[in-house]
Amino acid sequence: MDTQNDKRDLYTVIDDDNIAWLHFDKQDSSTNVLSASVLEAFYEELLELVERAPRGLVIVSDKPNGFIAGADVREFTRLENHDQALSAIQRGQAVFDRLAALPFPSVALIHGFCLGGGLEMALACRYRVARDDPGTRLGLPEVRLGIHPGFGGSVRLTPLVGALHAMDLMLSGRTVDGRAARRMGFVDHAVPERHLHAAARAMIMDPPFPHRPSKLQALSNHPWVRPLLARVFRHQVSKKAREDHYPAPYALIDVWQEHAGDERAMLHAEAASVADLIVGPTAQNLIRVFLLQETLKALGQKSDFKPAHVHVIGAGIMGGDIAAWCALRGMRVTLADQSPERIAPAVKRAHRLFKRRLKRPRPIQEAMDRLMPDHKGIGVEHADVVIEAIFEDAEAKRSLYQQLEPRMREDAVLATNTSSIPLAELRDVLSKPARLVGIHFFNPVAKMQLVEIVRDDTTDPEVVNRAIRFTRKIDRLPLPVTSTPGFLVNRVLMPYLLEAVELENEGIPAAEIDRQALAFGMPMGPVELADTVGLDICLHVAENLGKHLDTPVPQRLRDLVRQGRLGRKSGEGFYQYKKGKAVKPAPPKGYQPPDSVSDRMILRMLNEVVACLREHVVEEPDHLDGGMVYGTGFAPFRGGPLRYIETVGADTLLQRLGKLEQTLGPRFTPDPGWELVSGFTDEEKTGG
Repeated sequence: MDTQNDKRDLYTVIDDDNIAWLHFDKQDSSTNVLSASVLEAFYEELLELVERAPRGLVIVSDKPNGFIAGADVREFTRLENHDQALSAIQRGQAVFDRLAALPFPSVALIHGFCLGGGLEMALACRYRVARDDPGTRLGLPEVRLGIHPGFGGSVRLTPLVGALHAMDLMLSGRTVDGRAARRMGFVDHAVPERHLHAAARAMIMDPPFPHRPSKLQALSNHPWVRPLLARVFRHQVSKKAREDHYPAPYALIDVWQEHAGDERAMLHAEAASVADLIVGPTAQNLIRVFLLQETLKALGQKSDFKPAHVHVIGAGIMGGDIAAWCALRGMRVTLADQSPERIAPAVKRAHRLFKRRLKRPRPIQEAMDRLMPDHKGIGVEHADVVIEAIFEDAEAKRSLYQQLEPRMREDAVLATNTSSIPLAELRDVLSKPARLVGIHFFNPVAKMQLVEIVRDDTTDPEVVNRAIRFTRKIDRLPLPVTSTPGFLVNRVLMPYLLEAVELENEGIPAAEIDRQALAFGMPMGPVELADTVGLDICLHVAENLGKHLDTPVPQRLRDLVRQGRLGRKSGEGFYQYKKGKAVKPAPPKGYQPPDSVSDRMILRMLNEVVACLREHVVEEPDHLDGGMVYGTGFAPFRGGPLRYIETVGADTLLQRLGKLEQTLGPRFTPDPGWELVSGFTDEEKTGG
């Protein structure tokens, strides 16, 4: 036990002060996760430690990226029923109970990611010491997987810091840095890297009293207070998530309200609740979405490209925000436009973003120092990645590339942020046309995780890999797509938005159209989304797609743009806007909308999804589902459009589409790809 065994996921070293340092280092993985086998090995290690009776225990991670990122999510997909799930959860609880009951002090030494089961392990220790830097993130984000903490996290956190802090963390799934965790009370010390080990050692050598909540924090868990707070928590959650779509946060509130005064009873209730949730459709679909995200993240491993400097041309909303995001994520950025006056608003917006995200003066200043206004375009010669983000005009872009190419390094990536122009129309002026790739961001850049990596048969595969690697370097999800009209996201989203315009033009109240989309699970109604994007932009994309895909553009959209009603930015579109918020008139009393409203919007979207699958716009069906969830917000609890087709049944949806074609015409004509999807989903059902 005193030396490292090369083939173990964890090992213990006992030092000269008789302190046991238990190291987690999961084999064949860049991240520590708590698989069933790791938990079992940890339990055995704890039993041995009790026999050895060291002065204390410090749990550390050998992974540079963090402590422990949580449970092994892939194992969740293998749980077949409630009893299997309950057994697995109770085994995890037993391991952490053993840790909490150690007869000597224990310290979790935290750096980087400490999430889910990782934080639950840390909470079972007597003390916690965290590295004080922005890269250290602590949280219990299980609600994002459709469950809530199950290894005793809710049981230990609520009495430690009070219900307000604890429930906020668990119900939102958000993460905090070490300093914020110390303020809340679930980290004892947040210290710089150089002091981490010394701080942990000091807590073993001279153990302080464990943290206790303030009187007010303790009062929040009182039996008389819990019902009142539970109502507040449910109300707050209901603003963001419907119980029929996302039951986990509501289940957590119930467990806490009913059992918070009795640790054993709450542990049992926590385990039973998670066992119910984890085998349900919402959790299984959200777990699938998480794994789709991991699949897209893994694409960045195909290249050893290490971009450090990005040059962005075009300081408008999109170009300026791309530059700001790259600087926030640690890149050196030069931002070019025709004059300093054009760049200044982008720098101002960047400063607001840095203040909101980084909060402290020094990191904010460091980010500002990385973002350099460059109206003379000097940064081109030094950049690893050059991103063109000027207006959507093919001739202007070609002219710009002619000026850029001779000045760029041979190995630099030349990327366009075009949302609609095929690469073939842009590259003919280049001496090396294979070097052009699309890196298509979505607005708002700081919120939208997905970035489409656009390529065609001419694009050099190594350039594509470099573009993907760059996208991962700035913590975005790359989705490789072919250079076809609208790529994936805009192509699929546009028929959905246009059908909402058709419905509104037929007299269906806009608020009712949006309500039905929200009831399906979309994050925002299509009418409000169109207003938010800008009706002029919607019209531009719709006309472009209409030319290539024979998609009719509603006259109503043209009329609104002609009248200057462009949506939120002009103060009026389909809705009027006051202080940036849509004013949504309620439908007339007793109004009954037609039954087909939701189907018309969703089926047009699904029909386009099927067409994209048939045309191989993306390489893998899973990429399509991931792209739709992260690019359009397609109801995450449904697992993606292809999973939804599988759940409802391709034949059922095809029948409904056929009926709409009969009554409303060719825009509902089923794509030939439905035959392919029907076979694909049948194969999935039989495990093919």
